[in-house]
Formats: sequence, C-alpha cells, structure tokens
Amino acid sequence: MKLTADQILEFQKKVYDYYNKNRRDFAWRNDITEYKVFISEVMLQQTQTSRVIFKFEQWIQRFPTLESVAIATQHEILSTWQGLGYNRRGINLARAAQMILQEFHGKLPRDLENLQKLPGIGPNTAGSISAFAFNLPVVFIETNIRTVFLYEFFKDQESVSDKEILNLVKQTLDYKNSRDWYYALMDYGVYLKKELKVNNKKSKHYTKQSKFEGSKRQVRGSIIRILSKMKKLREEDLFMLVEQEIPENNHSVEQVIEDLLSEKLIFKEKNNFYL
Repeated sequence: MKLTADQILEFQKKVYDYYNKNRRDFAWRNDITEYKVFISEVMLQQTQTSRVIFKFEQWIQRFPTLESVAIATQHEILSTWQGLGYNRRGINLARAAQMILQEFHGKLPRDLENLQKLPGIGPNTAGSISAFAFNLPVVFIETNIRTVFLYEFFKDQESVSDKEILNLVKQTLDYKNSRDWYYALMDYGVYLKKELKVNNKKSKHYTKQSKFEGSKRQVRGSIIRILSKMKKLREEDLFMLVEQEIPENNHSVEQVIEDLLSEKLIFKEKNNFYL
C-alpha cells in the first residue's frame, strides 16, 4: 500500500491531535534519560503499563544507575522485579547492564544492530529504545502501534502481516521527531483498545494469551516470589508454600523447579533452594 502525501499528513494530524489533548503521563517520559528509557522498555515487554508504573519507580530507587544493576546479586534483581512477571527479563536486564559496561564503555548503544546484541532485546524493543532514548527515526512495531494501523488502514482486510504494517509505519514516520510520534501512536492505540474496543484479531500474528491461573507461568512466578522473600528454603517447604499459593496447580512443581534450575534462575545447595 502506497499512501499519498495528503493521506500521510491527514493521518499524522489525526494522531497528533489526539496526543496533544490526551498525552499519557509517565515518569520515564517526563525525565528522559538513556537509562530510564532502557529500564522502562524492558519492563513494558509483555506487561501492562499500569503494572509497570509503580515497579519502575521502585526499581529506580533501588538501582539508580546502570552500574548499580550490573553489580547487584540475582536475589536483589529478582526481589525488586517481583510483580512484573517473566522473571527471565530481570536477569537479562542485569546481564545487559554488565555487557554495556564491559563492551560499550558504559554507553547504551544507539543503533539497532548493537542494541539487539544485548540479552533479551529483540528488534522491536531495540527500535523503541532507539526512538525514545535518542529520538532516532527508526521503524518498529508493538501492540498499540499495530492496533492503530489495523484500525486506520486495514478495516476490510483479514490476516494482515506485520510486514504490511511496517511499510506504512515507515511511510508515516515523523522523521524530525520520532520520539513524540511513537508516543502519540501508542497513546492513540491505547484509546482505540479501551474506548472503541478495537483489538488485533485482524493481525496475521494475533494469538490469545493462555489462562494464567493454574499455568506453568504462575507456578514459575510463585517459586521465584517465595524464594525472593527467603535467603534459602528447604525443598519440602518450597513445595508446601507453592501448594498453598496455587491449590489448583495443573503442573508438576518438581518439573518447574528443574526447569528453573537448568535456566539458572534458581540454585540448589544440598536440600536448600535460593536465588
């Protein structure tokens, strides 16, 4: 799909008009630093903004600099990360901080190629970091951006690929101020989802997230949460506490523990588990 200059200007005006009246207020937007953008974008992977707001403030208080993250213990990292889910992201964040200090002289990379060398950073997160931290005119997509383009340009089309959407993202990008443009797109996308009940079912890549209650994700989170409160815990006590938290668990706690051990998210010494 090739847009005309008038179509691009009309679309940009519509999105910016909404944004100028309804801009969302977040700590990582109000005081923009490379470090704060980096932390917020990793936290926002697969996690709702409402959950990130408090945890972001807590994280910045506990780890005010990249250096403080790099030298923190795994127990400190995961204890602070609790409540965000997908604990592997917290570990990757710490490893990325160490890599930035060691290989990039303490400076967060600006370009997409080097950003994607960091643990846990894929092309879309790299794009968001590059745009928000450095205001660079990169092209990327995330769920709210996808919602906007599906709603505005693909109302009568099914199974729309991200490749098709990215083509329009590139055409409509505000090359002079990509940071505010992407903020505007995301805020407009949130509005479409919340107020107009627009979803991404027209996307070729749409998948409905599985139920959390009783899932393996819940068991993994429970184990990490319990161990974050304890220095060490005996195997039988860990099993008992997980059972108390998740009485209708559908998965083997023993197998989940084995998985976490192999991933080095938890450790075992004799009969005691710890982070």
